Amino acid sequence: MSRAESLARVAVVYVVAIAAGAGWLAWGADTSWLWLDGLIADLIATLVIFAASRIHGNSSFYDAWWSVAPPLLAFYWWLAADAGVSDGRWWLLMTVMLLWAIRLTGNWVYGFPGLHHEDWRYPLLRAKAGRAELAADLMAIHVVPTLQVFAGMIPVYVVATRSGEPLGWLDLVAFALGLAAIALETVADLQMHRFVATKTPGAVMDRGVWSWSRHPNYFGEFGVWLAFGLFGLAAAPGSWWVLLGAVAMAVLLQTASIPMMEQRSLERRPEYADVVRRISRFVPRPPRKVAG
Repeated sequence: MSRAESLARVAVVYVVAIAAGAGWLAWGADTSWLWLDGLIADLIATLVIFAASRIHGNSSFYDAWWSVAPPLLAFYWWLAADAGVSDGRWWLLMTVMLLWAIRLTGNWVYGFPGLHHEDWRYPLLRAKAGRAELAADLMAIHVVPTLQVFAGMIPVYVVATRSGEPLGWLDLVAFALGLAAIALETVADLQMHRFVATKTPGAVMDRGVWSWSRHPNYFGEFGVWLAFGLFGLAAAPGSWWVLLGAVAMAVLLQTASIPMMEQRSLERRPEYADVVRRISRFVPRPPRKVAG
């Protein structure tokens, strides 16, 4: 199957998934809570994508949903709550979200080789589950990431459904942080693309922003979700729980995504051990000087 046909199939599945979620919102039972309506719609869409993943034997069908779903949820909440177009906080937040979503989805499209390829982590997760591989595929690869992203969307829900708090300094901090995080992710991805295109076998990436952090793209991703949390805190001062989504994102990166990437790099490239000694794991900082 060609790359173009693969992308077309993913796009069709996403249209069907979005239609299924929208169908629930239009004709399903009313829960009286906009956040719960959005969650159910998101899970229904996820199940559609899961079905396509099983039919095609490729769970990478899900990958782009991470950045496609959030703007859809955000606009649904905003429209349903009738928050008003004059809310400056909302538009600052959505500027960050749309830039993030377009960048991340575009990067996925750029790097997607086709449905003959699957993210290397997914077969490992299914293999470790043994006879429970279907449950692992459903929960670990599809449902849990959906719930993770939804947790990060809690402050977005707060901003979309509350008004009254004036625009303030925290909104500006959140906006600046979001833009800086997106810029870091963009630079990290561009540098990695150039490296992959020209690298020699066994080479490791330790230049540019990758010389300050072994995972600058993940640090930037965390920064975006933290920015959403700060917007939520500005909309509901004192509501510390709006930051729990960003905290959960950091935990996911530190306990799952990064350890798997680190182990794979160490197994495939022995020189990566030197990178580990010199370069920060997550938070960017100048590299350590290691005695020769």
